[in-house]
Amino acid sequence: MEKALIIIDYTYDFVATDGLLTCGEPGQMIEKKMIDHINEFVNKEELVIFACDLHEENDPFHPETSLFPPHNIRGTKGRELYHSVQTLYEEIKHLPNVKWMDKTRYSSFAGTNLELLLRERKINELYLAGVCTDICVLHTAVDAYNLGYHLHIYSDAVASFNDDGHTWALRHFKEALGANVL
Repeated sequence: MEKALIIIDYTYDFVATDGLLTCGEPGQMIEKKMIDHINEFVNKEELVIFACDLHEENDPFHPETSLFPPHNIRGTKGRELYHSVQTLYEEIKHLPNVKWMDKTRYSSFAGTNLELLLRERKINELYLAGVCTDICVLHTAVDAYNLGYHLHIYSDAVASFNDDGHTWALRHFKEALGANVL
């Protein structure tokens, strides 16, 4: 196993029409491709990590509390994966190559055991998908680049609530991080 797929923040709050910090339709439109990519990695017994935002309501010490409305609050529906991705996760979560990881910052590496999880499995290639392209996907990609991982970004499985930011991030992945934008 040398590759891993990281599904970043594809949760109800970030994708559903009534999500608390939703990218809405752009996020909903990538659902089928998200499923396809997850199934591809699961079928090849490659590692799939669901890295999902976790917040405590009204946390005075978290910087996002003043930047965004409350979202992905512990114990709420907003933390569930969106629609058919949640259904698929329920079917595959028992597999040894499927992992759930809570994160409290934009990057999936910040304050988590992600690097340890990848290094112990000798993974050197990361495939990223999820939301938001220009926030959590971007920060995860930058940290992965700085740690020496080879990066692949599924352009058909990332989305944002900011079209300009989305376009800029896709270009940045390729031009500044040397990522393969698929």
